[in-house]
Amino acid sequence: MVTIAVIGLGTFGSRITDALIDTDTELVILDKDRDIVEQYKNSVTNAYITDAISEAALKKVIPPDVNAAVVDLGSQLETSILVTNHLKKLGVPQIIVKARSDEHGEILKLVGATKIIYPDYDAAVHIAPMLLSSALFNYMQLSENFAIAEVKVRKEIQGKTLAESSLRQKYSLNVIGLRQEGKDEIKTASDPSLVLTEQMILLVAGTPQSILDYSEHNDSKEKQIQDGNFFKKLFHRN
Repeated sequence: MVTIAVIGLGTFGSRITDALIDTDTELVILDKDRDIVEQYKNSVTNAYITDAISEAALKKVIPPDVNAAVVDLGSQLETSILVTNHLKKLGVPQIIVKARSDEHGEILKLVGATKIIYPDYDAAVHIAPMLLSSALFNYMQLSENFAIAEVKVRKEIQGKTLAESSLRQKYSLNVIGLRQEGKDEIKTASDPSLVLTEQMILLVAGTPQSILDYSEHNDSKEKQIQDGNFFKKLFHRN
């Protein structure tokens, strides 16, 4: 069984807790707010009301076989740094911490965090490309050169089969799934004889630029993208 500790039930910590409650996970939560802890105490393995600053306090409540710890202490920058360092000393193998800034994140890495979460940055990477194209419904950039997205079926390939569309040859895109417009269920798109229709939303994978090149956008927005290494600026904060 996987054991996870969530230290701090801010927006991020609470979302992680909500996602893990119905799984086969031994879940330990810590927060100094009694009301928040009370909301979860009957749904998790253990719930503690503590400010989590002391290494000794953490040692008492964090199971020795814990697989990972998630730290979300909001604006308490110094506290999040101390807690991260305490968790490292306790030998926690994965320490995932929400950071408020690049500087905060760099310090957290130095004291033991294995993964840094930047909520505002992650939201910007997700939303910005969709502002540039009305044909782009969802977007997730996984690296500087790879992303997945939901896109409309362009008029020129409507009525064609997946094989005839030449999406891979012409646009350097791989279709990995599809759904009908207005519906959430995504199905696989492995049949080359599948006929593409206007009502389909395609889930595609490729470079960020190839995805945006496929999507429809106006000349002024296209010029902005071509002029400034848009995706490099977006994916790299510094």
